[in-house]
Amino acid sequence: MRLLLVIALILALAVGSYLGVTGYFLAKAAHDLLRVGNISSVLATATPPTDPLALGYRGNPMVALGLPFQILPVDTALGPAEAWLVPAAGSEVGRAVYVHGIAGAREDGYRHLSLLHEAGWTVLLISYRNDPDSPADPGGLYGFGLLEWPDLEAAILSVTGVDGPRVLVVAESMGGAILGQFLQRSPHAGLVKAIALDSPAISFSAVLTHLADQSGKPLSGAIASIAATFAPRLTNLALAEAETADLYTAFAGPIFIAHGAGDRIVPLATSQAMVVDRNGATTPLWTGADHLGSYAEDPDAYAAAFSAFLDTLPD
Repeated sequence: MRLLLVIALILALAVGSYLGVTGYFLAKAAHDLLRVGNISSVLATATPPTDPLALGYRGNPMVALGLPFQILPVDTALGPAEAWLVPAAGSEVGRAVYVHGIAGAREDGYRHLSLLHEAGWTVLLISYRNDPDSPADPGGLYGFGLLEWPDLEAAILSVTGVDGPRVLVVAESMGGAILGQFLQRSPHAGLVKAIALDSPAISFSAVLTHLADQSGKPLSGAIASIAATFAPRLTNLALAEAETADLYTAFAGPIFIAHGAGDRIVPLATSQAMVVDRNGATTPLWTGADHLGSYAEDPDAYAAAFSAFLDTLPD
């Protein structure tokens, strides 16, 4: 009996050590992803595409799409953040704000801009803290929305004002986390009348679990749980509060959402669960694509679904 207890104790210690070490390194990997410059340095080694509708393209709206635009400095708490304001083609039917993901850029919104512009929408493509045309955050980290949402608030107010028309917000990847924090924390959340999401990162814990699952390591769920306890200490961010799926579930206005089953960063299941739980009007587009790849997988299907969503929006 004593031998069995010793063996059980050794196994328990081994499992505990395994979970502690692997959980720490997963949290460290998440911290490194949030560190400003790490993702950008990798992306900088790739040859940028020449297609303005491809992710990674860089160039202003006139160069990319032949669309006149204005440079709009948005006053944020850290200083001015440059945005591009693209007027609607013809009579304006609404105003939209585009929020890119981690280490992304305003140009990533050109797929939506091309559709919104022709449909009569004025579009504001924003930058936020840690972008090249925006102030740096003193902590040197992206905040999974916890730090960035005031920059979105400032951008929305700049394009519509406190008493102006309500807006459509298009948010991709970590942009979904930023918008979610805005909906939760801003006194001006009511200015958003509709939402369009693509591969939205609306749960930090779900992203950790997804990354752990893909590692192929045993006990991946437990590893993710351990990582969730380490991550706030490594980042000095309240990442337990980076959970906004319920905000989207409760959002009363219409939502469009595109997400692919092949997403290696943000789990499709989180988006699907949110859609199932919603009572409001929802236009889902489920694909087999990787992160932010649904448009590239089938541009015509994406454009048709997004345009149909726009047709349902109230004036």
